[in-house]
Formats: sequence, C-alpha cells, structure tokens
Amino acid sequence: MKQNNVIRILFIEDSADHAEQVISLLRNHGIAVRPAQATNEAELEHALQELSPDLVLINPAVCDLDIAGISRQMQATGKDFALTGIVEEFSNDTVSALFSAKVRSIALRSEPEQVLMVIQREYEALSTRRSVRQLEASLRESERRCDALLESSRDAIAYVHEGMHVRANRAYLEMFGYESFDEIEGLTLLDMVSSDNADDFKALLKRLSRGEKPPKRVDLNAVSGTGESFEATAEFAQATFEGEPCLQIIFHRKAVSAELVEQLQRDGATGWYNRSRMLEWIEDAVGAAAQGTRNQALMLIEPDNWSSIIEGIGLANTDMLMSSLAASIAEQLGEDPVAGRLGDHTLGVLLKDFDDAAVLALADKWIGTVNDRIFEVDSNSISMTVSVGGTLLEERNANTRELLEQAGIALQSAQSQGGNRSEIHDPGASDKEEAARQQHWLDLVHKALDSDGFALYQQQIISLQDIEGEFTEILLRMHGPSGEVLPRHFLPVAERAELMPRIDRWVFDHVVDMLAESQREQRTLTHFVKLTPQSLQDETFLPWLVNRLQTAEIRPGSLVVEMPESKVLTTLKPAQTFVNALRETGARFALEQFGSGLNSFQILQHVDADYLKIDRSFMNNLPQNPENRDKIAEICNKAREAGKLTVAEWVEDAASTSLLFACGVDFVQGNFLQEPEKIIAYDMA
Repeated sequence: MKQNNVIRILFIEDSADHAEQVISLLRNHGIAVRPAQATNEAELEHALQELSPDLVLINPAVCDLDIAGISRQMQATGKDFALTGIVEEFSNDTVSALFSAKVRSIALRSEPEQVLMVIQREYEALSTRRSVRQLEASLRESERRCDALLESSRDAIAYVHEGMHVRANRAYLEMFGYESFDEIEGLTLLDMVSSDNADDFKALLKRLSRGEKPPKRVDLNAVSGTGESFEATAEFAQATFEGEPCLQIIFHRKAVSAELVEQLQRDGATGWYNRSRMLEWIEDAVGAAAQGTRNQALMLIEPDNWSSIIEGIGLANTDMLMSSLAASIAEQLGEDPVAGRLGDHTLGVLLKDFDDAAVLALADKWIGTVNDRIFEVDSNSISMTVSVGGTLLEERNANTRELLEQAGIALQSAQSQGGNRSEIHDPGASDKEEAARQQHWLDLVHKALDSDGFALYQQQIISLQDIEGEFTEILLRMHGPSGEVLPRHFLPVAERAELMPRIDRWVFDHVVDMLAESQREQRTLTHFVKLTPQSLQDETFLPWLVNRLQTAEIRPGSLVVEMPESKVLTTLKPAQTFVNALRETGARFALEQFGSGLNSFQILQHVDADYLKIDRSFMNNLPQNPENRDKIAEICNKAREAGKLTVAEWVEDAASTSLLFACGVDFVQGNFLQEPEKIIAYDMA
C-alpha cells in the first residue's frame, strides 16, 4: 500500500458522500486513490472498461443493480478484482448474498478502521495474486533462459536426484567423454568417481540427502567413460529440476584453480565476498528461513559522517579505510564468516546460529571495537564511529528484497539518531520496543521546539504561463544528532502527540518574517506553506495568524496556505471559517492532492481555493499514460473556467513538463526542475 501505488477503486454505490468518506479515509492514511462510481449497469460496464479497477466496493442496497448480476458482469471481463462489500449492518441474508456472489470480504460502514483494514488486506491479497502470476511467468522464462545458458556454459554442470543423473550440459558430457545424455542417464554419480574416493563420496551424498549443508568444494579423482582418471574438484548446491529437489554439481579439472574461482568471488579491497556473491549467500539464507531455519540475521555496517571522512582522507583512500574496518569487524567473527561488501561504504554480515541477544551483543562489540581504534590511512590517522543496522531473519520476512529493506531502514534509523549505535529490526518486535523508538523521536521533537531546532527549505515553483514573480514552496526539516531529518521521520510522532500547532506556528512565524524582508527588498515573492488539520481546529491558531499577517503588512497574495483535498473534506466547517478569515488578510489558499476524489470541483462550492495542486498520482509515467494526460487537461480546463490556477507537483522529467504545458498547467514543481534548497539565515535588523 505504498503511496506511489495508485489504487483504482470502483464504488458501486448510490451515495457519492459514502464513497467520498472511504476515499478520504484512505487518503488520510497516505493511500493514493483513483475512484469511479457506478449506480446502474451502463455505468458499471463503462467503469470496468475505462478504470480497470483493482478494488470494487459494493453496497448491496444499490437500487438498480443486483449483486449476482454485478458478479457475472465482472467475471465476464476475465480480470482479477478484489470484490468487497460495505454494508450498513450485518444480516444473514445480506452476508449470504454477498458471499454467494464471490465477494471476498465484508466491512461495516460505521467502523472506519475495519473498512480500512479490509481494503488494505484485500488489496495486498490482490497484489500477491498478481505477483504470483508474474513470478510464474518470469520463472518459466528464466527456466528457458537458464537452460540455454546451462547448455552453453563452459563449466561442467549436472543435476542429480537420489544419486542419478537427471540433467547434464554439453561441457559435462565432454569432460567425461560421452556423446549424449542418453549414455549417462542410467549412471549414478558414483560412477563418475574413482574407487579410491567412492566411500567418502557416498557418505557425503548421504549427508546431503539428509539436508546437511553442502561443503564448498570436494577434491577427488574423477573417472571418464573411457576409464581415464583425472584430478577434479566438485562444488555442490541445492537446486530443483522440474519441480523436484535435487543436487547441482559443478566439476572442475584441477587445471582450473579452485583458488581462482574463490578469488573471483572476493572484494579486492576487504577480502570479503563481493556484492554478487554476498547476495547469493543471502538468497540461500532466505531459502533456509522459508524452510524453518531460525536464529539468522543480516547486519549492515557503515561509517558515520561518510562525506566528512572522504574530505579528510580523499576518495582514493576509501578502499584502504574499508579494508581496515572490515579487518576490525572480522576480529569479532569466527573463521570463514559469511561477510561481504554490499556498497562503497556498506559492509554486510550474515549471522547464523545467533539468537536475539547474541546479535545485539555482537553489534555492540563492533561499535566498541571501532570506537577504540585509530585507523591508519595512507598518511592520515583517523578515528571514526559506525552505525549498525540489521534484521532478524524468520519465515515471516523470508524475502531477499524485504530483508535488505528492513536492514537498510534500521541502519538509516540508527544514523538519524546520531550514529555510533545499532538498531535491529525484529519481525516479532514487542510494542514496548516500538514505544521506546517513538518516545525517542518525540523527545527530539520537543527538543527542536524548545531550542529552535528546525530548518526551512524552499523549492521553486516554475510558471509555464509567464506569470510574474517568484514562487516557492516552503519545506520543513528538523536538526537531528547527525544531520537534518526529513519530515516523514518526525511529523507522524508530532501529530500523535498533538504538537503540530506549535510546529505550524514556528513555520508561519519565520515565513512571514521572510516575506516582510523580501518586501523591503522590493521582490515579488510568493511562498506556499502547508497547514495541518490540528492547527485548523486549534481555536488560538487562526487569531494568531491573522494578527501576525496584519502586523507584518506583507503584499496581498504573497502567502499561500495549502492543505490536502481529503483533509479539507473531513474538516469542512473549520476550513470554511479559516479560508474566509484568511482572505481578509490578503493571503491565498491552495488545495493539494486535487483530483483524487469522485468530484473534486464540488469542494470549491464550499471552500474557495485560489490554487489547485494536482494530485501526484497523475504524474506517474505521464508520457506513457494518455489517461492521466486527459485527466490533467480536464482539471486545467475546469480550473481556468473557475478562475483558479493549477500546479503540477512531482514533475520528474522534461517530457512530462512539455506535456503539462500542452495540458494548460500554470505551474510545475519537482526535484527534476530544482532540488529543495536550504534557506540561509537572514538579517532581520
């Protein structure tokens, strides 16, 4: 349910207000929605073709449609939908009718949290079904490609099931002197091994059949079909062939140095595994976790303040530093650890047979070891600290991408709290641990409020229609122990603690000062500033802001207060009062995430906005998405008729900018056009 994913929802519902309630509920939880509504058969057919929905939310009380007919019409499309019922109250007849029509879940409209959880669960289930189908198709394609690569490989590779050959490539046949696979199909793997090694090799195969970990390599004397004996090494790996578990074996003649193969898998600076080999180890660990193996963990280690370190020692010496760091970490590990270099300054360690307490203790040892050491790098002697982030590997998170993301997030969290610490993600973490992390962030927010610990950034908003003046959006950051922290880390905590009015006052107070300063410099400057719903409902905030604006006497229109469309809908009366009072001061109002509702322009009948900031979901793959372009053009045409200006956010490429100009957008904004810049302190004297 990531924000970048737009969920297409078809509401089979008579009441637009009921649909808007669900849309607002989702948007308020950070979920982007593309909605449509159908109240009769013609509208349903049109919506199924045009919207191609992910979720279909059915109100069984819709007058002109019956549930069974809806189900048949949807099944006729041949598409996979998450069909969900939303009812006013539960009754046996209603529930039976919905489930008979293949509705997967039912939620009670009067319970918003239940509605949210049901929608999230059904969308995740739909995403999983789609992913499985894609993976199955990818698997079939990968198997075809792997088969072609296997046949063309110079390595002698065979697959063995219960000691018998089930597949062998051309190089394997040539190594043992056979013309075709038919000649070895009835032979066992033992037939390829000299009698001197037969007993040991047979014992090894028995251990592997019991699920024991295969050795990296085995030295042996192999025997060809002509009876010729030659020295070889064999490498083993668990694999599948045509859906059945088997053993993959790669033979190398002694002429090919096993040490060379090992060297190719190592990072030249640290001596640890390189990234590709380390990822293979992680894949193996994930596979073992999926089969029930426990007490595994992935750990990531990075030096703190890396950019400052580079400035001190020079970019050319970073490999030398990482080599010394890896050696320090290795002192706390056993022989032959599963450790690798995953990035320029990121080391990864895969732990096995470590319980939770041992993982935490080891991370603390690493941190202490680095703290106590002076690193000699060329002619420089430096001290440094490291942050350690990790995640415990269990069956519930047995997915390589998820595992790396969890470890990376834990590492970022440790760094954002000042570094020189560790944070371990536990898939089964207790609420108490989560509460401790939340309290830490809350303490940082309180500290920032008490000591002026916030910073303002600005991002340029560029006019496509030659509108006079400078336009920027004001963005907030917080000073953390090791640098500035993005809002996504601290604003949710501040919102739960109802601290947003204090933060909003800090922001608006500084913005008004900046506008007054720009007016003295005779600059035509306009700032867009976000307002949160908590401030909207704070009885003291509006009088304070009105007084602040009247006292400063800034240029009318130079301040634009913005709020998301969904937030305004859920606080409509306070929003009306606020906007009306705001207009009397000369300030303006903007609706963010505009166009995400069923009828977004209807809100303008209640709240008079000057700017409409088009929802970011319409910017996704804009050059390849004519549907989004049509929707943007429609919004711009209606806005122009209503006398409103439009702003397109999250513009990330030149092609999109040209298309937005053609659609009639007035302003564009995005990192492609300009990254946010820190506002340098100004002299108010």
